[in-house]
This record gives sequence, C-alpha cells and structure tokens, in this order.
Amino acid sequence: MNESPILDADQMAARARLRAVGERVGARWHRPRGLYLYGRPGRGKTMLMDAFFADVAGHRKRRYHFHGFFAGLHSAVGEYRSIDDAIAAMLGDAELICFDEFHVHDIGDAMLIGRLLEAAFARSITLVLTSNYPPEGLLPNPLMHKRFEPVIEKIRRRLDVVAVDGPRDYRALGARTGRFAQGQYIIGPAIEIPAASRIPIAHRSVAADIGEPDCLAADFAELCGTPLSAADYLELTGAYRRWTVGNVPELHRVPMDWATRFVNLVDVLYDADLPLTIRAAAPLSALARGVSDVPDLARTTSRLAELREVTGSVC
Repeated sequence: MNESPILDADQMAARARLRAVGERVGARWHRPRGLYLYGRPGRGKTMLMDAFFADVAGHRKRRYHFHGFFAGLHSAVGEYRSIDDAIAAMLGDAELICFDEFHVHDIGDAMLIGRLLEAAFARSITLVLTSNYPPEGLLPNPLMHKRFEPVIEKIRRRLDVVAVDGPRDYRALGARTGRFAQGQYIIGPAIEIPAASRIPIAHRSVAADIGEPDCLAADFAELCGTPLSAADYLELTGAYRRWTVGNVPELHRVPMDWATRFVNLVDVLYDADLPLTIRAAAPLSALARGVSDVPDLARTTSRLAELREVTGSVC
C-alpha cells in the first residue's frame, strides 16, 4: 500500500488488515475473508480503502460508492427485468468489490442488499465495506430491524469487522485534498440566484443558473425541496462539474426530507470529487444544531468541514 500521512493506531491496524487481504485477492484456494471497516465520520476509512483498492493488482475489481451502486442496480433491473440478473451484471467477473459508505435506512434497499450479499458470497467475491455504523447499527428503525438481522448475522459470519474509531475527525482539522475542497462555505445573508434555466430531471425540472462551461448554481429549496433522489443528483454530475448551493438554512428549519436530500447531494458531490460552494445563513457549527432524526447528517457536516469557511458576499 502506498505511503500515507501519519496514521493513528486504529488506522494502522486497519491498514495492516487490508494489506493482508490484498495479498490474497484472486487466490485460487483459500480466498481471503473480506473486511467491514466502521467508525465515525472523518476517520479516514475511505482513504484507507481507496489506497488498498489502488494497490490490488489486476482488473477484476470494482469500487462503488453506495449511492452510485444503487443507481446502477436500479437501472440494470429496468434493463434485465430481473433483480438477480441485474445483480449478476453489476458483480460481473469481479474478484474484489469495495463499497464505500455502506448504510441501510430503507427496508426496500435492505432486501436488495441481502440478495446482493448472498450473490457475492456465493461467488466467493472478496468484499471490503466502509460504514459509519457497526453491523448491528444498520437499518436502525426498530419496526424494521428484526427483518434485517439475518443479513447482519451473515455479515458478521463472512466478514471480519474492524473498528476504525478514535477521537479525531481529520476533516475538521483542516486537511483539505481533492477538488471538492476547492469550494467554500460562505456565511452571509440570503442572495438571489437567477433562475435562468430549467434543467429537466426525473420528470421534473430544477431552476438554476448555468455558467460556462459546466457550472450549476441553484437555490437549496430547488435542489433539496424538490423530490429528487441520489440517482438524480448523480445524473446531474455528468453535465455539471462545479456546483453552488445557495441559501442553505439551518436545517432544523426545514422538513426532514429536505435535509435528507441535502445529505444525499453532499454525498454524491463528495464522492464525485466536484468543487462545491455553499452559501449559508449560519456557520457550519450551527448548520445541523438541533437536528437528531436525519440519518448520516454527521457525515455531511464532517465533509463540509473540508471547505474553507468565509464570511461575506464572496463571489
């Protein structure tokens, strides 16, 4: 594995486990058990997994962000008219599959995940997953969790579960890398974003200001108040590579589904590594204050901490 910045004890232990797996990926006999790496946001799980993935030899490997995989899977289901055939197409001939930000909040997704894992284990594919949740924390809804417990048990039985925990959120320490962090978090009064264009998406349209050559600026209410999915945001990233989201309120002031879409939007832009500028009414430290019922919001604020926070009417 390539040399990394100085790692803490949990990160070093996880890197050693990943190296041991990487040495045996694709082995004809005694293929390695996969890994389930979990810990709070900003603990370097994605960094460790991506370095591991890059160092594994061969081309029979896949790396997916969770939103991207499900967008592809739903598209494949439409093409093949069969969930099992769609899963088989997504797995392909892979010997290693890495999933970043593995999470389960919806019972429909949970059932698909169960079938996906069953297919991957049946093919002896090595899986490496990162998550903010231990396996027992997946699908936490008490009304649904019992139905997912057999899948959790299977994860525990087939994968080695490794905590990558610790007191530090490295993003909050100001370590900025990649294009995403080229954006800014601008604190200031409300601004008017010209709605010069309407972008068709998912039988709807979003009002936005389209700059040259590939810039999209839109109001928070347009992007998150419209019922768009993570797959819709993914589609937009194909055409627009620099984003500004204007008039982002303190999230306790908006409905839960608006805040959930904001989480999905930041996830998609972060994984695509696209520059993001946020124009917000309050500092990042207050953005999620008082909000406790939006899954993965802590990951969102951790990721936004990579943006340079400034005050004023910066253009």
